[in-house]
Amino acid sequence: MLAILLALAMAALAAPMCVRMLGRNGFYVLALVPFGCLGWVIANWGSTQRVRVGWAPSIEMNIDLRFDTLAAIMSALVLGIGALILVYCARYFEDDEPRLGVFAAQLVAFAAAMFGLVTSDNMLLLFVFWEMTTVLSFLLVGHNAEQAVSRRAAIQALLVTGAGGLAMLVGIVILGQVGGSYLLSDLLAGPPTGGAATVAVVLLLVGALSKSAIVPLHFWLPGAMAAPTPVSAYLHAAAMVKAGVYLVARLAPAFAGSPAWHPLILTLGVASMVLAGLRSLQVTDLKLVLAFGTVSQLGLLILLVGIGTPDAALAGAALIVAHALFKACLFMVVGIIDHGAGTRDLRELSGLGRRAPVLRAVAVLAALSMAGIPPLLGFVGKESALGALLDADILAEPARLVLTAGVVLGSILTVGYSIRFIWGAFADKGLPPLAPDADSGSHGRGHWHAPGATLLGAPALLAVGSLVAGLVAPWLDRLLNPYAKTLPGVLNSHLALWHGFNTPLALTILVICAGIVLFRMRGRIGESATLLGNADRAYDATLRGMDRLSLRMTGAVQRGSLPLSQAAILVTLILLPAVLLAVGTRTGIRLRPWDSPFQAAIAAIMVAMALCATVLRNRLASVLVVGVTGYGCGVIFALHGAPDLALTQFLVETLTLVFFVLVLRAFPAEIEASRTAAFKVRRAILSVLVGATVAVLAAFAIAARSTEPIWHLIPDAAYTFGGGKNAVNVLLVDIRAWDTLGEISVLVVAATGVASLVFRHRRFGSAPRAVDAPNYDPDLVSWLPAGRLVDRRYRSMVLQITTRLVFPTIMVLSVYFFFSGHNAPGGGFAGGLTAGLALTLRYLAGGRYELGEALPVDAGHLLGAGLALAAGTAAASLLVGAPPLSSALLQVTLPVIGHVKVVTALLFDLGVYLIVVGLVLDVLRSLGARLDSELASAEDESASPRGGFQ
Repeated sequence: MLAILLALAMAALAAPMCVRMLGRNGFYVLALVPFGCLGWVIANWGSTQRVRVGWAPSIEMNIDLRFDTLAAIMSALVLGIGALILVYCARYFEDDEPRLGVFAAQLVAFAAAMFGLVTSDNMLLLFVFWEMTTVLSFLLVGHNAEQAVSRRAAIQALLVTGAGGLAMLVGIVILGQVGGSYLLSDLLAGPPTGGAATVAVVLLLVGALSKSAIVPLHFWLPGAMAAPTPVSAYLHAAAMVKAGVYLVARLAPAFAGSPAWHPLILTLGVASMVLAGLRSLQVTDLKLVLAFGTVSQLGLLILLVGIGTPDAALAGAALIVAHALFKACLFMVVGIIDHGAGTRDLRELSGLGRRAPVLRAVAVLAALSMAGIPPLLGFVGKESALGALLDADILAEPARLVLTAGVVLGSILTVGYSIRFIWGAFADKGLPPLAPDADSGSHGRGHWHAPGATLLGAPALLAVGSLVAGLVAPWLDRLLNPYAKTLPGVLNSHLALWHGFNTPLALTILVICAGIVLFRMRGRIGESATLLGNADRAYDATLRGMDRLSLRMTGAVQRGSLPLSQAAILVTLILLPAVLLAVGTRTGIRLRPWDSPFQAAIAAIMVAMALCATVLRNRLASVLVVGVTGYGCGVIFALHGAPDLALTQFLVETLTLVFFVLVLRAFPAEIEASRTAAFKVRRAILSVLVGATVAVLAAFAIAARSTEPIWHLIPDAAYTFGGGKNAVNVLLVDIRAWDTLGEISVLVVAATGVASLVFRHRRFGSAPRAVDAPNYDPDLVSWLPAGRLVDRRYRSMVLQITTRLVFPTIMVLSVYFFFSGHNAPGGGFAGGLTAGLALTLRYLAGGRYELGEALPVDAGHLLGAGLALAAGTAAASLLVGAPPLSSALLQVTLPVIGHVKVVTALLFDLGVYLIVVGLVLDVLRSLGARLDSELASAEDESASPRGGFQ
């Protein structure tokens, strides 16, 4: 199973290159992968296979896969029909189709996600694959992103199924905690009971019903018909919408007796079957006829697998296979009609049956199976379904009769819209017939472009499969009934074409006759059946209501005044902790003002500088005094024995000062008198209270400690598990590396956001080099490559000479901090900040051209490489069977260097190093080089003569 997942994943990665090299014929090559995987499924049918790979056992997150009969049924559909869809794509699309390689990759990746979903035994892993199908469905439905209808359909499908997935995740967590295991096999063997378990089951059903488009969460499926037809034939007929049916079928053996199970499953299943069947008789787009028919039949499938009896489960399994065969076939037929005639509107199609008799035969065969006509598999499954409903002793007699009546009514509607589909696509309606198209490149209205044998082969194979499966029903029964036997009770019925004259046969005859009559009365089914159409409008109304609510909430709390917003936040910071401390605290405060008189002196300086910042009008002076407070904080860290924190504080404070100075160049030196705020008592009181609140909270937090501090254990743990003596750095790159990975990810996102705000359209890219300067002279000699290009008014020879001498030393120091950080003060963050200071010095001495000479690399590339390296380190440990982000210690003895000890966390630290350097470079190029360029342009414009000839 792992090999199948890896094979499909590799095929998805190779798909863009394959399609780029072979064009649309690349789909043939890609189809070989699921075909080959299908061979493994067939070879292991009837056996139970298990795979377990440890990943994060402490949180029950392991790769647990289980292959049984139900998984085999779903896997065969996912892989077999998926392969046929890829073959179909090879002739459905043209070579000039945009993003065809990406589409192929997404389609193969979807097959991998679905296979993972149906074979997952761990519910958390199942949820991961579940959400992968949601995201890939969003991408596939929105393939034609330039069309508004595709974007709307993709977002609608994502919101509905994503919301259902979140509800399902909550249910998974509750059920796993209540049941004591997240393995489906364990929960099915010993299902938990009680109120919490009932809530969990309901939440799981919400996720399943949303994925399978059951009323009232059905409306996303007809909207998703904006997707290319291969997507509809695969996701919305054979794969994605079956995920919810699969989940219900998987849980039914243990949870069908849950109090909320039958009312929810049976009621919504019948409602979906009837209401969507009515809607299929209204719409005029052939694809929508099939889409609403899919909703109707999904209602029947959910109902059957949710009843909880072996007979109903067998009928449900048979209909799952039948539905996948005939519905995928019919969607592909619609794609051929749309491809050849240029329309799917049944009102515009006429005489196509004479022009395409083979296509008509394929469609008729599949539609007969959909309508439940013998001897096709659809008839076998429908007969078994009626018999299972009539014999479902688990239900009360009135409930059985109501359900049977609902299924009979839905089946009548199915026969009606099946006939309507064939009539709408192929019948003569008195319109001008479609003429044969001599030009194979023209698909305009009024012409018919006949499909090739390859394009027609995939749907034909599925239609013939429906017929053959019906004829060999007893053999199919032996393949499917092992799943039915997992449900409590005795399996009384079997799949067969002929069960004798009985009640199900009489109901089938009634269904067929009534369906024919209903088709003849189709014109009388007017707007009275628009109930399902209102759901889409309800979705729009819900979104509009949420938008209005968010605007009102924003308007209530965001009044457009920054001081007011800050005051609200700070008042909350004061009042909430004060009330909680007054009501709930039982600890006193033990204060030790200082350990050394130096600390008191530094604190006094910091307070004085903070007060100065509130009264100074010179912007640069204000920044400098604020910087003094930061340096004072670093000194306090150093006095308390935290050199790592002190080093980082000094470096960050220095870079912050430089960045402030870069920004202040675009501002006047002094704050205008009109913009100077007068002293306000309320602001002063608020600031004092905030400071006092923070100090009190810190004092209470320190006094609240009642056990031995954890930091007593960290040094030993750092050396034992992380192989380093610097506990701070080992914490960042090993013990709590997940936190660091999240933080640097946020840092990259923030850098990208700031760059987009500054540049508006795209990044500034690499700063220009000296050779790009208009006044560059290669014969000029300078201490710095771009030093001569700085305007004489701003050029400092002393600074350039100092930079030339000091820059290599700072870079060596940066590398030293990076390598020594695991055992001494330093690390990737400190090393990156030091390198950033070196780059800043080069920029200050030589200008924007010198920055390009120092590091001619795009900052975005550094950020991406750093994040990829850090995340790759997390994934690499999985390849050797270790938990993610776990470190390994490598020790070697070299001839000259001696004994060398390297920890693999060094690679993670290198990612941090690159991200910090990239962030500094981004700031220097946005607030420095970019601003220099704009200021130079402004100076040139002001210096140019006004008026006359220029």
